Amino acid sequence: MSEQDSKRATLSIKKRTVASPSARDDKPRLRAGARGRQVAQLKLAKDKVKRAVETPTEVVASKDEQFTSTYTAAPPKTRSPRSSGPKALPQVRDTRHTEEKIFVPQTTLFVPHGNDIEYFHVFAPCPMGLEEALAAELNALGYDGVSATRAGCHFMADWSGIQRANLYSRLATRILVRLGQAPVQREDDILELARSVTWERWFGAEHTLRVDTSAVKSPMQSLQYCNLRAKDGICDRLRELEGERPSIDTVRPDARVHLFLSHDTATLYLDTSGESLFKRGWRLDKGDAPLRENLAAGILALAGWDPEAALLDPFCGSGTILIEAAWIALGVPPGITRPFGFERLRDHDASRWEDVKDEARSRILPELETPLIGIDADPLAIEAAQRNAERAYLTEDTIRFELGDARDATAPAPTGWIVTNPPYGERLDEEDLEFWREWATNLKREFAGWQVNIITSDLDLPKHLRLKANRRTPVFNGALDCRLFNFELVAASYRD
Repeated sequence: MSEQDSKRATLSIKKRTVASPSARDDKPRLRAGARGRQVAQLKLAKDKVKRAVETPTEVVASKDEQFTSTYTAAPPKTRSPRSSGPKALPQVRDTRHTEEKIFVPQTTLFVPHGNDIEYFHVFAPCPMGLEEALAAELNALGYDGVSATRAGCHFMADWSGIQRANLYSRLATRILVRLGQAPVQREDDILELARSVTWERWFGAEHTLRVDTSAVKSPMQSLQYCNLRAKDGICDRLRELEGERPSIDTVRPDARVHLFLSHDTATLYLDTSGESLFKRGWRLDKGDAPLRENLAAGILALAGWDPEAALLDPFCGSGTILIEAAWIALGVPPGITRPFGFERLRDHDASRWEDVKDEARSRILPELETPLIGIDADPLAIEAAQRNAERAYLTEDTIRFELGDARDATAPAPTGWIVTNPPYGERLDEEDLEFWREWATNLKREFAGWQVNIITSDLDLPKHLRLKANRRTPVFNGALDCRLFNFELVAASYRD
């Protein structure tokens, strides 16, 4: 591995000091308008810090700017900062995630680490099956308290770390910060919980809002009514403090809040990501059965692909696996060309955020020596893959897309990886056993010494290929229950 490559292998999350709010008199003069809202925010934040330090809460965390010749990109739009920067965000949750039980006697905003730095409880949902891979990624990025759970990972981060997690995580679906949690027995308990959270730190009447609700084993009769109670609590608090309430926008809101209900607990989160993180901004052309970008990156991680080794996808479709691989090998952060939800919140420091992105851009490699090859029998799929690669700011020589048949493929290097999402289920009218046998024969003849990794919902695929799987990892492609099969092709060890 090159010296440049090793420098980008791990991201260190540096702690930064957040300026303390200025002191106020015991009986401050009442103010109106924007200044009044700012004074209220500072006072509430200061009181919250004081209560947290004096009475600790036990928490169990369950194309303008160009880069190099290989990659060019334009940064997203930014806004002028209001002051020093935001502080904490909650979680919009994947409905398949089962929340670990967390015992908190009052709403929890942050955990104090030292005198000045705020650290937050963060949850990053991901496709089921990628939890351990996501935990490894977060540890490599330098986060504390990383803990894998069903369909995601918990970790601790300061505000800068939350921003960087959005920018750098390839596997997470969202980055969510917990703002409030309490036992609930009836819908009005949700109203009171929502009223107790300091939403004014993050948004107000000048923003638009969306609230979503999900539940696992909750006794509440109507999730729609629970959602209404949460929304009422948020809006009531902001109206009382600032004289106005935010408008509701269910399509492109400035702020997203999520309510999650378990059998006896309600948890409120604020989403820092906005659009799901798998939306990198380049995949507009899709194949018949596309993989989401974070699932493709997760499959590469589970396959153990070495970015310095050759990679072949003989059923490349719209090119998702190979484009993700190219970004990994080049060190392109997955969020470098897209905006995030935290950029719309109050006190976003746009200048500091641009510095973070500039640092990330400076670490991108100029070109790849590794062969990345995609093959597909459908000319329309090859055209879609080429358009996607162009939108991902990859030059034509970064990935070689070829029209061809997987059964005729030859190895571009003595060793390497095949990582692929072949036709299965809805992509084939009927099972073609002869096709699998012929492809397996080609694999045994041409790819001895290679690792083969195949994601499929056909659990009998190893039998069709007449290959023995070393590993079979359960993963979900959307709602489709799949397996990632790993095969090692050893020379002269298979019969036709």
